[in-house]
Amino acid sequence: MDDPVLLTGARGHVGTALLDWAGDDYDWRLLDRDPPTDPDAYPGEFVVADITDEDAVRDAVAGCGAVVHLAGDPRKTAPWSSVLSNNIDGTHTVLQAAVDEGVEKVAFASSNHAVKHFETERKPDLYREHDDFLLDGSELPRPGNLYGVSKASGELLGRYYHDEHDLSFVAVRIGNLTEEHPPKDYERGQAMWLSYRDCGHLFQRCIEADYDYEIVYGISDNDRKYYSLRNAKEVLGYEPMDNSATFPDA
Repeated sequence: MDDPVLLTGARGHVGTALLDWAGDDYDWRLLDRDPPTDPDAYPGEFVVADITDEDAVRDAVAGCGAVVHLAGDPRKTAPWSSVLSNNIDGTHTVLQAAVDEGVEKVAFASSNHAVKHFETERKPDLYREHDDFLLDGSELPRPGNLYGVSKASGELLGRYYHDEHDLSFVAVRIGNLTEEHPPKDYERGQAMWLSYRDCGHLFQRCIEADYDYEIVYGISDNDRKYYSLRNAKEVLGYEPMDNSATFPDA
C-alpha cells in the first residue's frame, strides 16, 4: 500500500495494537477525537477531529488508499443517542467520504456483540472444547445490546457501499482483546481471546489483502473457539500466533 492509510480511533486499544505491529509499514494518517499526550509517539500525521464532522473526515480521507475505521463509542452500555451519532452516523460519514474520495478498501471494527444472542441458549457448552458449534460470518446478526446493534448496522452499511459503489469492505467481529494474556477463570473470554499481536497482524492483512465484501472473526487460534477463523485465514491470509490454552492459568 503506497498511498496513505487512514486510521480512525487511533488512540484506542485496537489502534494501539495495529500501530505497535505495523507502525513503520505505512504512511499513516491518524484520526482521533482526543489529541495525543505525546505526538512524537505516533507515526504520521495526527488529525484531531470528531468522526461525525463530515468536513474533517472528508479532508482526512482525501488521498488515502485504505481506511481502517475503529472510531466510535466502545461502551457496551452506551445509550442509543451515542451509538446512533458516533457509531452509525459516524460510520456512514466515513464510508461516504471513502467512496467520494476514491478509496479502494475499508476495514471496519465490528464486534462479538453483533452476534452475542447466539450464545443465549447455548452457553456454557459452546465455550468448551466438547462443543463443535461455530459461527463463520455467514449468519445474520443477533445483537446483545445497542452497541451490538450499531456494529451490525456498520456491517450493513458496508454491504450497501460495496454493492452500490464497489467498495471493498471487511468487517472484523472482534472478540476479547487483551494486551498480555487471556482472562483467568473466564471461559467465554478465553474462547474469544485476541492477543495484541494477532490483532495488529489481522488488521494489517485487512490493509494488504484483496477482497470484495467479507465478515471475519477476530480472535487468536485458541483451542476452544466458537468463532471460525476460516474466512480470515483463506481470504485475508491471517496467520494467528497465539492461543489462550498455552497460558498455564487459562
